[in-house]
Amino acid sequence: MIEGLIGGFGNLFVPFNLLILIAGILLGFIGGGIPGISGTMLVIILLPVSYAMDPTAAFLLLTSIYATSVFSGSISAILFRTPGTPEAVATVFDGYPMAQKGEGGKALGVSIFSSATGGVLGTIVLIFLTPLLASFALSFAAPEYFALALMGLTVVASLSAGNLVKGFIGVAFGLFIATIGLDSMTGTPRFTFGSGQLMSGIDFIPVLIGLFAISEVLRQVQKRARKTSNQKVRTELPDLGLMKRISGVIGRSSLLGIFIGILPGIGATTAAMLSYSEAARWSKNPKEFGTGIPEGVAAPESANNAAAMGAMVPLLSLGIPGSATTAILLGAFILHGIQPGPLMFQTQGSLVYTILIGLLFANLLILLIAKPFISVFSKILRVPYAIIGPLIVLFCIIGTFAVRNSIFDVGVMLVFGVIGYFLENAKFPLAPIVLGVVLGPIAESQFVRSMQMSNNDLSIFFTRPISLVLLLLALISVLYPLVKKWINHRKTKHKGDSTIAS
Repeated sequence: MIEGLIGGFGNLFVPFNLLILIAGILLGFIGGGIPGISGTMLVIILLPVSYAMDPTAAFLLLTSIYATSVFSGSISAILFRTPGTPEAVATVFDGYPMAQKGEGGKALGVSIFSSATGGVLGTIVLIFLTPLLASFALSFAAPEYFALALMGLTVVASLSAGNLVKGFIGVAFGLFIATIGLDSMTGTPRFTFGSGQLMSGIDFIPVLIGLFAISEVLRQVQKRARKTSNQKVRTELPDLGLMKRISGVIGRSSLLGIFIGILPGIGATTAAMLSYSEAARWSKNPKEFGTGIPEGVAAPESANNAAAMGAMVPLLSLGIPGSATTAILLGAFILHGIQPGPLMFQTQGSLVYTILIGLLFANLLILLIAKPFISVFSKILRVPYAIIGPLIVLFCIIGTFAVRNSIFDVGVMLVFGVIGYFLENAKFPLAPIVLGVVLGPIAESQFVRSMQMSNNDLSIFFTRPISLVLLLLALISVLYPLVKKWINHRKTKHKGDSTIAS
């Protein structure tokens, strides 16, 4: 390993390879920062280009785009309430409210620091613990996946702005959206109403973009008074006090992100949602989440970057992609005649360690390059909204269409934009809907697989230690706010009775 790491450093600092790495970082910033373009799309576009390159340079380019685009999606999420990438959807919940309060620079600084920290921690774990983590990931089967998704869904108690009923209605609506289309197991059409377009289901990206980006454009148009923004965004990296405040959140979220990332097929978007929910669960003041607090930015940003690195673990050690982008990277390896798997560290050790060192430097360079990039990017705020609004809509349309080359998805996005606009006017929380849309397909498919494994015996969830622990945590998280509310009510009533008696 030591020899491999030294060789990786040497390969990285070959001038051409270093130039390729920096180019990949800048492309990742641009791809993630512009709404509608993602790191996944850029990797797909550059895949043919990489075929003409040396494998070392090719994978430094593709993996650096992958690493930095996960971070840069938070820039537009914070400034415009438009997630640049799906991984940044949870960053909207607190990042945009911070920007609305004049703390956009602070939110961006927290995002930079959290993303770099999560990415570095994820890469360090990737370097030293890849074989061990890969074997642990294999111990996760359908019951554990279902329990994990269910635990994430129970955070509705913390994301419902104090209204648990609305929260559960939102989750139910999100789960309903996730069921539309063909049943993944039986092929039975569900809620398609005879429409061929609905047979393939409703993709979560049009839903997310509609609920957050399009609805925000509609809200800004309604205000009319806003011509330009006088807010000057100056990115402020966290001071020691703020670092101390968010360090616990970053540490827990990074570890959770790494853990979620190594589970094949889960991805950084789910990691961001789960880490946000767990941060709210651990917080002494969970009701502050969603109002614009640094912890609400630190949690998803550290988790999604850590998860992006964690997703490389099963790719390199087992040949199993951990996310959509790593599935494309798997194709890139095969295109170059390289088969990822248990023997890759022996047969392609030099290439593997060069990629790992490149990922480490890409995450570190976020701290240096992000600030000047944001200073240029944030000048868009000075452009009249009559120009910005239509551009945001245009990018959203292009990005939504490009996911599945479907004009129907564009229509879905616009419909959910209108839905999100009216729901926000009615003070209805959007976060639970997103929770249901993202986690619903995972929960459903893994529940069905669990039932097939056990011949429809529900005890499978309670006889496996990991799934049992996760289900108990889910139950506690639902009951805790209800019990706490009942106790506080009893205390208040007791104090009132004591006052009357005295």
